[in-house]
Amino acid sequence: AYLPQPGIVRLRITAKGPDKEVITNTVDEKVDELSKLIPELIFGYGEETLEENVGVLLKKSGSSLSTAESCTGGYIAHLITSIAGSSAYFKGSVVAYDNQIKMDILGVEEKTLTDHGAVSEQTVLEMATSVKKRFGTDYAIAVSGIAGPGGGTETKAVGTTWIALAGKHEVIAKKFNFSTNRERNIRLAAVFALNRLRLLIEKEQ
Repeated sequence: AYLPQPGIVRLRITAKGPDKEVITNTVDEKVDELSKLIPELIFGYGEETLEENVGVLLKKSGSSLSTAESCTGGYIAHLITSIAGSSAYFKGSVVAYDNQIKMDILGVEEKTLTDHGAVSEQTVLEMATSVKKRFGTDYAIAVSGIAGPGGGTETKAVGTTWIALAGKHEVIAKKFNFSTNRERNIRLAAVFALNRLRLLIEKEQ
């Protein structure tokens, strides 16, 4: 069965038969096949969440994390800190909703905001780099977007979201075009940000 939710699809494999050992082995074999087929897409099994998986990876590598959030309003930090023991790797967050906060607290250049806007690759790269440096962390997430339902323009529609990651060896950013639903956009931005962080940590380990 496919059990979709915004940004995540759960796969449930069910088998029936008279011999429990046989059907258990059959299910395990199918899970192994999937693990080999789409390893980069699988972040956990059973009830494990994405934020739990990220926490495990950070703990395992002895790494720390900070976030700089605009359109998500602290939702990424909320997901991270919903996991018991997250204080071992999460240092804190800046919710820079206003451009003045982006400049004053995160050190985003005024010219960057004037030339490219708050929702841009250049802005989130500066946000991620700055919060990583200010909090002294190994990794940082930065997100800026147009959650909606208003605020869109001809060049930047509602749902336009930039996500940046600052890692141990590189700083990267990617643009996403989500929906027109505000709550869904916030959820999608958080999920995509955490998943990209997961992949970056695995790459740098």
